[in-house]
Amino acid sequence: MIELFLAPLAMSTHTGRTLSEVRGSSEPFSPALIESLPPAARRWITHAVAGGTPMAAAVRLEMSGQIRLGSWRPFTAVQLLAPATGFIWAATTRIGPVPISGYDRFTAGTGEMRWRLGEFIPMVSATGRDVSDSAIGRLAGESIFVPTTFPLARWRGDEILASATWTVAGREETVRLDIAEDGALRGLRMLRWGNPDGHGFGRYPFIVTVEAERRFGGMTIASRIGARWDTGTGSDGEFFRPEIIGAHFA
Repeated sequence: MIELFLAPLAMSTHTGRTLSEVRGSSEPFSPALIESLPPAARRWITHAVAGGTPMAAAVRLEMSGQIRLGSWRPFTAVQLLAPATGFIWAATTRIGPVPISGYDRFTAGTGEMRWRLGEFIPMVSATGRDVSDSAIGRLAGESIFVPTTFPLARWRGDEILASATWTVAGREETVRLDIAEDGALRGLRMLRWGNPDGHGFGRYPFIVTVEAERRFGGMTIASRIGARWDTGTGSDGEFFRPEIIGAHFA
């Protein structure tokens, strides 16, 4: 089911390529490439990218986990992700015996959400500026899954924190990374556009906690995370607990 969504959705990006065609450089990673970055950013990238690893520009992620739709429900998903370009996240979950399937995407400068109950009943069909702005924030935050795309961002920071500013479709999003002493990524925080729990569209703190890492090829990435919105009401805004079980870089 998931694969049926990915093929037609890997449509043209604003660069004229499809997401599945985005490729990185054959240039291998070396410490010289990060000399100008803040100390915390250098520490993270050195931890995340082994010397000699090709400078990938995209990844195909396979994941499973829990997503909160009223209550917590198991899901499986596949995602095509090219930081600063776009993503397609196609997933399946269930309400009782009935499957829910669909996708979130940001391609060709436009965001979209489309989900259906069973085979034919539409649940969500959303596009527009608010959806696109939220998707751009998501794309910036998920850049952590392709550490070799660091040259595409503008960096600031110190020994502990590193901030990466991404420009996507003419809009800027800044992601603050929390880096441990050994270079492991502990989490990230950003002000992301959204409408969490129906509070109205605006910028809210969006927080990701990294619970585990895993190495795929020459890259070590967050493999188990928790994601939540902070609406300032004191309620638990966590809604997403994925585990990455496969990562294929390009």
